[in-house]
Amino acid sequence: MIGFRCVLAVAALVVATPIALSVALAQPVPITLGTASVGGTYHVYGGVVAALLTDKAGMQVTTQQTQGPNQNVMMIDDGKIGLGMTTLGVALQAKQGSAPWTKGKKYDSIRALFPMYDTPMQCVSLKKSGITSFRQLEGKTVGTGPKAGTPGTYFPLIFDALGMKVTARNGQGSEAGNQLNDGLIDAFCFGAGAPVPIFTQLDVEQAINFFTWTPEDIATIRARIPEFTESKVPKGLYRQQTEDQKTIGLYNFAIASKDMSDAVAYRITKTILENNSTMVRAHAAAKETVAANAARNTVLTFHPGAVRYYKEKGIKLDPATLPQ
Repeated sequence: MIGFRCVLAVAALVVATPIALSVALAQPVPITLGTASVGGTYHVYGGVVAALLTDKAGMQVTTQQTQGPNQNVMMIDDGKIGLGMTTLGVALQAKQGSAPWTKGKKYDSIRALFPMYDTPMQCVSLKKSGITSFRQLEGKTVGTGPKAGTPGTYFPLIFDALGMKVTARNGQGSEAGNQLNDGLIDAFCFGAGAPVPIFTQLDVEQAINFFTWTPEDIATIRARIPEFTESKVPKGLYRQQTEDQKTIGLYNFAIASKDMSDAVAYRITKTILENNSTMVRAHAAAKETVAANAARNTVLTFHPGAVRYYKEKGIKLDPATLPQ
């Protein structure tokens, strides 16, 4: 498996001049990018990132399916992958070592590169179930995606925040969609860049309800889980969703190890943020993959190579995220 150590081996040849950088990166730099499960946005988005970096940045980037943000953080920390994707909520848990999945370890080797998009939380049910609101999930069985993914991590916390007893069932997004179709789960609650591929598929194949939370429940959730921000799933994004739905969300960022060379981190950040039209053609959520959204990060320390790019573009970053 190719990880950031291979990146370091190539990047070590780079000296701090533009000419040397271009010569060194003329040889493909092998990197593995951790994504997430099939059916979610990371899986699609990650494929585009890998293709762009391979085609335009002189790198050799391949994707590896993972369980999502939590596992990506752990694999970067272990040197098993060179790039990953995470939500800021999971990043905060990693930094503090506060969530059960961290087992008390503080993952302080992770660095932010570029902003991706917001992750709005939303649920779907079959119309024939009669479930049209989140509170109706009390006592039900609900698919929440991979255990180490953002929804798999956060929906149990949301159930607890609202005092609800719900049986959460983990698995790939595509698997949860199939289970909903087969009546094995009562609803499917997920979070990914919208439109979520598996939600789009269900929207075409089944009569379904889309739902989120009441304003009162959103206030309760945010009071208990402050890393959530207000978000929205706009009407028309899915054929059967005819009204805007207010919800909660977490912003996503691409991450790497602090040990990645500044030259490689700069090249990755620059390449992705300066090829937005290509990203958007692959997935609509990438419209938010722009340099200005780097300011959305208030949790993770940025990699010095990424900071160099934002300084060139005049982007002001949260002082708390600047490397010391």
